[in-house]
Amino acid sequence: MTTTWTAASLLAETAEIGRNEDGSYSRFCLRPEEVALREWFVAKATELGLAIVTDMNANIWVWWGTPGPNAVLTGSHLDSVPGGGAYDGPLGVVSSLVAVAKMQQSGVMPSKPFAVIAMADEEGARFGMPCLGSRLASGKLSKADAHALVARDGQSLPDAWREAGLDPDLIEPDDVLLQAACFIELHVEQGRGLADLGHQVAIATAVRPHGRWRAEFTGQGNHAGTTLIPDRHDPVIPVAQTVLAAREAAEREGCVATVGRINVEPGGTNVIASVATMWLDCRAEESQTVTKVVEGIQQTSQAAADKHGCQVVWTRESWTDRTAFDLCARMLEILGTDTPQLSTGAGHDAATLATTMPTGMLFVRNPTGASHCPAESASDADCDAGVEALQAVLEELVQ
Repeated sequence: MTTTWTAASLLAETAEIGRNEDGSYSRFCLRPEEVALREWFVAKATELGLAIVTDMNANIWVWWGTPGPNAVLTGSHLDSVPGGGAYDGPLGVVSSLVAVAKMQQSGVMPSKPFAVIAMADEEGARFGMPCLGSRLASGKLSKADAHALVARDGQSLPDAWREAGLDPDLIEPDDVLLQAACFIELHVEQGRGLADLGHQVAIATAVRPHGRWRAEFTGQGNHAGTTLIPDRHDPVIPVAQTVLAAREAAEREGCVATVGRINVEPGGTNVIASVATMWLDCRAEESQTVTKVVEGIQQTSQAAADKHGCQVVWTRESWTDRTAFDLCARMLEILGTDTPQLSTGAGHDAATLATTMPTGMLFVRNPTGASHCPAESASDADCDAGVEALQAVLEELVQ
């Protein structure tokens, strides 16, 4: 088929799906907005004559040619964080579709199996597990652990799977993925590296180590107007002190630590809380720095809880070691040695799959440097440059 698709034109088709009043996006895995994007993705892939396969891990594969082992894989994700930007995830998916369309028009015929994948719940915004689909497909998350996940809206993962027409009992590592030749992911840059360098596209070298932890502080609920300060066991106070400790530790150690989510129960304005739960995200260049920072934060939280007559329990929800991309050197040969190379503090499906197969990433310039918010952006010309780079890499790999 002849197509005039561009990454920008395809993104424009999806611009109103899951859009909030402030221009941000909330597209959570297997909720109506993300399902609408999945249906749109399938429709576009069908226009290209690609074969559609949805695995029991909720990932959508669209195959150019016959599925099989030693496949070249590309793609990204369609879901978002709460209040996310327009490019994080979808840019990689639409760029893959455009690259396929352009290769078809130029007469390229893959000599290897080739697929574009839309991975499930990369952000982890719904089930609390980042890169959920790629973790399941690669065997890094077991079926039993997946079945224990509960969405922020209270729905269990098995119930969400059944509602989407998937069988949670069939969750398992994907043999085709485990036997794949490689995975290439294009993504908008989540920082200002390219903007400061004056380049449109970069090759990713590595994802820095990062993890998520949950801390549950338990105190004693009581009346806000009649309970004297010395008599209170308010769990919100040690949470506040822990948040400040996280910021101070990050500044001291030269890393990043973020508390972006706090739940207070029962949540009444005139009620002293009985339980307060916070989530910590910490990332650094080296794993030992993350470990040092988190252990220090946990010690501070314990002391603060003790002081206020509360208890605290910490649980690590996820962890990813520093992950280097094996295909960095190969991509540099294809795109030219003057192509910038950047590491990133953001997690990606490509990093999750890096211990399973050779992986590589491309970043498209983000002039604002902002991500996970409405200010995230990329120019049409830079998106075109991203597609061009992705197409060049894929053509080499599939032939």
